Amino acid sequence: MENQGKLFFFCGKMGAGKSTKSKIVAAENKAVLISEDDWLSAHYPSQIQAFDDYIKYSNLIKPFVKSHVQSLLNVGVNVVMDFPANTIKQRAWFVSLCVEVGSEHELWYLDLTDEQCLSQVAKRRVEQPERSMFDTEAVFHHVTQYFEAPEASEKLSLVRVGEYA
Repeated sequence: MENQGKLFFFCGKMGAGKSTKSKIVAAENKAVLISEDDWLSAHYPSQIQAFDDYIKYSNLIKPFVKSHVQSLLNVGVNVVMDFPANTIKQRAWFVSLCVEVGSEHELWYLDLTDEQCLSQVAKRRVEQPERSMFDTEAVFHHVTQYFEAPEASEKLSLVRVGEYA
């Protein structure tokens, strides 16, 4: 389809800098930035108290978000999604979103060590005390157990970044 927007999305462990990088990529590509954290806090301000709550409410907003993003892509708007693409299943969702409307995608993989990520999590906990309940080493290890690095078999348009960006 002519004049399709492009979708940018991010993969990286907790603390890798996905939200920071999403803002930069959005500015560089004149793209609309859609943040999962912003959407969840606006729609479910007090319901997310545990990791399972996050999964539940994240899944609830996905159908609407998908439709909204596809509408933007269809009118030629570039979109940056600050939503995790940290598992094969999550990345497949992003790719299907693009395939259904004939749009290109670009996955940014922020490939940092656990130590680098934990350092950033600790820094963020100080800078954003409202996140201190979730920005802990225990939550990092819990979430990281599900992390799956991108694989060639996924046939992704991949940009790999190996340092905090």
